Amino acid sequence: MRRIAFVMVLIGLFAFCWYEQGKAKQEDFPVPRPPFSEGIFPCSNCHAGMEVNIKRRELKEEHTNIKLKHGSISRWCLDCHDAANRDMLRLVNGDQIDFSHSYELCGQCHGPTYRDWKVGVHGKRVGYFDGGQRTYFLCVNCHNPHDPKFKPIKPEPPPFKPLYRYDPTAKTGQAGQTGKQ
Repeated sequence: MRRIAFVMVLIGLFAFCWYEQGKAKQEDFPVPRPPFSEGIFPCSNCHAGMEVNIKRRELKEEHTNIKLKHGSISRWCLDCHDAANRDMLRLVNGDQIDFSHSYELCGQCHGPTYRDWKVGVHGKRVGYFDGGQRTYFLCVNCHNPHDPKFKPIKPEPPPFKPLYRYDPTAKTGQAGQTGKQ
């Protein structure tokens, strides 16, 4: 009897996990249009009818401004961009996804960051957190997908102390004066 109960619990747990995994895959996040470079999308405008060259190489004719510094030793353009349909991205399992779902692609390698992005700990989102409309910004809104590391920036100078201490109970009503003689 105990074995049957144990097996039933395991089957129930398996079914629940399977259901939740399927539900998570269907999650959709309201995101803005990806920030495409001007005149570059749709990619099929240029790539339609071109023979696909999967060989890793330095690009010398087009896209010469793109220097892959994102897993550059083991990555190549077609690891993320779909070879058959250049207007789509490609997941590691071969599924095609739209550029507006690029967070799924990034999440394949950056799982903890993807998890944090989904719950609002990483990245930017605007809108209501109490059930209203919200917008999640894509990874590519902040990170260059070909070179995602942030570039160093010059820090701002530290704040300076005000000359006068503010006293909200001051009777003079003049900011910066305490009103005490």
